[in-house]
Amino acid sequence: MSDNAEKADGAHGPVLELRQIERRYGDLLILKASDFALARGETVALLGPSGSGKSSLLHIAGLLEAPSAGEVLINGVSTSALSDSAKTRLRRDTLGFVYQFHHLLPEFTALGNVALPRLIAGRTKADAEAEAARLLTIVGLGERLDHQPGQLSGGEQQRTAIARALANNPQILLADEPTGNLDPKTAERVFDALLDVVRGEGLSALIATHDQRLARRMDRIIAIVDQRLCPAENLVP
Repeated sequence: MSDNAEKADGAHGPVLELRQIERRYGDLLILKASDFALARGETVALLGPSGSGKSSLLHIAGLLEAPSAGEVLINGVSTSALSDSAKTRLRRDTLGFVYQFHHLLPEFTALGNVALPRLIAGRTKADAEAEAARLLTIVGLGERLDHQPGQLSGGEQQRTAIARALANNPQILLADEPTGNLDPKTAERVFDALLDVVRGEGLSALIATHDQRLARRMDRIIAIVDQRLCPAENLVP
């Protein structure tokens, strides 16, 4: 395939693709021979019980750990031969992460927490804070910019973490049980904010959740069953 053809394929094909991914920890097989493709602008829920390998799959997709076999492609380009620095740039510029626990820096305000990734990427303070304020406003925290994490509720802290994940305008959002530490009512509000900002910004998202009610609100559902990824619409009542 020519360079131009590869670029064209990367522009129109899946934004994220996992091909025959396997993950082992010693003799323990976590994931076996699984394929997955995430389309541009698509939201996909990832279901599976605790210990089924959801976090491992997200870490592989996010280039945080290497698969035991198979390859990860981002925008049609295989990442297996990339240097550590190239993978770091991809994570910084293309991927955003949201975890179950917000991991906000307590000494920074909400604005400072969200601006930080953009500052690390070399943007000016004015640019970083303007984008941080925009994202925080989108997730409903426009009046809480100067509050530190300890002054925010659990739901507000998680919405701040969502805004921080989008600070560098990624193409892909990966979220690992982003509402798993919240009560059901707060979880629904946070999930509303997450889906609104993902769809409003035109992102692709792979979101691990144990909440089938929330999963049904996404475009597609997959699950890890017997250590393998499979379509899950028929598994969700």
